[in-house]
Order: sequence, then structure tokens, then C-alpha cells
Amino acid sequence: MSACPETERFAALLRSLKSRSGLSYEALARKSGLAGSTLHRYCRGASVPQDYGSVHRLATVCGATPDELRTLHRLWALADAARAAAEQGAVSEAAARTEPEATQEAEPKTEPKTEPKTEPKTEPKTEPKAEPKAEPKAEAPTKAPTPDGGPASTPVRGPAPAPDGDRAPEQPAPGAAPRPARQPRRHRLRATVVIAAVIAAVTVSAWVLSSGRSPSGDGDGGGRSTGEAVRPLFSANCPPVIAMGEHDECVREVQRLLHAKGADIGVDGDFGPQTLRRVTAFQVLAGLQPNGVVAEPTKKALYTSPVRMGVWSPQKVRQRVREVFPEVPDKAVAIADCQSFLDPLHILPNTNGTRNWGLFQISDARLRELGGTPREALDPEWNIQAARKLWSRDRDFGDWPHCERAADAPRSPTPTHSPTAGTDPA
Repeated sequence: MSACPETERFAALLRSLKSRSGLSYEALARKSGLAGSTLHRYCRGASVPQDYGSVHRLATVCGATPDELRTLHRLWALADAARAAAEQGAVSEAAARTEPEATQEAEPKTEPKTEPKTEPKTEPKTEPKAEPKAEPKAEAPTKAPTPDGGPASTPVRGPAPAPDGDRAPEQPAPGAAPRPARQPRRHRLRATVVIAAVIAAVTVSAWVLSSGRSPSGDGDGGGRSTGEAVRPLFSANCPPVIAMGEHDECVREVQRLLHAKGADIGVDGDFGPQTLRRVTAFQVLAGLQPNGVVAEPTKKALYTSPVRMGVWSPQKVRQRVREVFPEVPDKAVAIADCQSFLDPLHILPNTNGTRNWGLFQISDARLRELGGTPREALDPEWNIQAARKLWSRDRDFGDWPHCERAADAPRSPTPTHSPTAGTDPA
């Protein structure tokens, strides 16, 4: 692929990290689990990975700092969006080239069908009706021949159109010739009117869309209730990709849209970890690629998707965890609280590019093992039941070692406020 500016900036940062690490492509391939030729293409800007996980592993092996990882994530998102736009443009251009050929082949097929059908039907019907009925009535009136100023032969055909007013144009003797020429004109006239109407409709729609995307995003969410009317995320004020680390009105609009869909999120214009988690959760629920960046597909879904992000309250989560873990209710609640703060939509990225999902932070590996999906893992009931399966293997919380140690740690001395502490079977 051609190295566009976004791809080149992304590749330049990868080359810088690789050079600083002092490792060869073979050594990086062994440590990151990627092919050496693949790493070489990424660093040259010849291709852009579709999944950020491989980029994250490579950068971590090279010793990238947290700031460099955030910058790399944003540059990858821009390069990935540019790659997708280039592929879509190539498809559109190919489709546009085929349209003129199809229309040229379709046009000549209409004319030969009209001429043979009109000639045999017009001539035998007009002449026999005109001669027997028109002769006795044509001699009385003298005004009929005046249009042509001709002799008695013209009055014979003059009154014939009276009963059939639509056939008046068939008066001339060579009447068969003009009639087939008039039907194509009518067809052309109708086609011209239809085409003009379509062009007018497209022009009006384009004007409405262009005016609707004007940068008037100071209101409460802009086009959320008016469809195509106002959508600040598509205005010139917002970049094609909105990612972590940004702080502006575009991020504020993203947060407003998420909040309107029921997400528990602050509207402060800062794209931080909480906004990253909510954007990723929305992408999972909307059936999009959960990359954590707000590109065009996510922007469209934020305005049009019916997804709701309302979740269980902490009280309901505690109650349900206790019901599913009757043997160790307090400890199970403590584990879930340690893992996700009892937030069913909690998503945590790992340093190796994988993620943990939901209340009990089910890892990608465990998710595959249980036959689940990220969307199911964000369902609190499914997540709690999955944690129960993991616990039932050895009847312990070994899958959550850090939180298990925290749950087992002695608590601060507040005996008067822990009447149920002695009931903890752990």
C-alpha cells in the first residue's frame, strides 16, 4: 500500500522504538510472537495491522513508556482509519467506472421496441373508421377543410378525429410516419422530468447534509434527536479519529452521547481511562470493533444506534453475587469489588494487548475457554455465573490471586461495625 502521512508517522515511531531497543527483527519476532517479515512491513509502512494488540506487544518488548504507548495507539488508529478509507475509495471508484458502461448498454434497447409496435396498430384502425363515417358528415360543414385549404379530399379526413380527439394529429396522409416519432418524445419528456426531479432531490439532500454538519455543536448533544440535522462529531472542528489523551469539545460530545445512552461517565472533555472503557464497552454492545477509538463507524453508531448502556446498581450486583456464591458470599463480593468496583461494563487492557471483561474481569483466555464473547462477558448475570464455574473447579479464587490476597488481608480494627465477620467461611 502507498505510505500516506498517517501510516508514515505510525511506521516512524515503530522504527524509532525498534532502533532504541537494539534488537534485530528476528529477536523482536521471537519476543513479540510475530513474524519477522510482518514486523519489517510495519516498520517500513508497507502495511498497517488491523489489531492493535500486536502493536502493543511489539512496543512493550521495545521498552515503550506509557506516554509512547498512548501516542502509538493514536497513530495506529489514524493509520488504520486512513487504510480503511483508501480501500473504500478504491471500491467506489471501481463501481463508478462500471455505471456509464451499464447505462450505455441499456439506452439503445428502448428505441427498437417502440417503432415496430406502433406502426401496425395505428394505420389499420384510423383509415377504415374515417372513410365510412366521415363522408356523409364532411360534406355539410364547410369549415372543416379550412385548416389545410384543400379540396374535398381533406374534409373526408377532417371530421374523423372528432369522435377520437386523441387521434387528431393523424390527419395527414402519411400519418404513419409522425406517430412513431411522438411516442419516443413522450418517453424522453417523462425521462427528462424524472431525471430533473432526482437531481433536485439529490441537490437538496446534499445541501441539507452540508448545512446540518456545520460546526454548531454548542448545544446539548447536537443531532441526537434530529437525525441528520446537526452532528458535531462530523464537523470540521473534530478530527477523523478521536482517541485517548485528547481534551476538547469533541471528546465532550462523545461523553454526552454515551451519557445519553445510559453510561455512567463524567462529561469533562477529557479522554481518559474511564472514557476509554466506556467507548470500548459501547463498541462491543453495538457490534463494532472494540479498539477504543472513535472513528467514523463509532461516530455514526453514537448518533444512530439504539444501544442502551444502563447496568445493574452496586446493590443489585452484591445481592446477586451472594446468591450465586452462598458458600463464600462476602469473599465473592470482595473479589468482584476488587476487580471492577462492581461495574458490569468495566474493561481493563493488559500490557500484552489482551483485555479483561466485566464484573469479575474474565480474561480473553478464560473467555475462549468458557466459549463466551466480550458481549456476553459484559452481561452481569453471565459474568457472575462464569466466575462461579471458575471457582467451582478447586473451590477457590485462584483465578484472581491479587484480589484474593486483598480479600484475605486483615481488615482495619473496626470490630463494632463487623457483626458478620465471623460468618465468613474463608
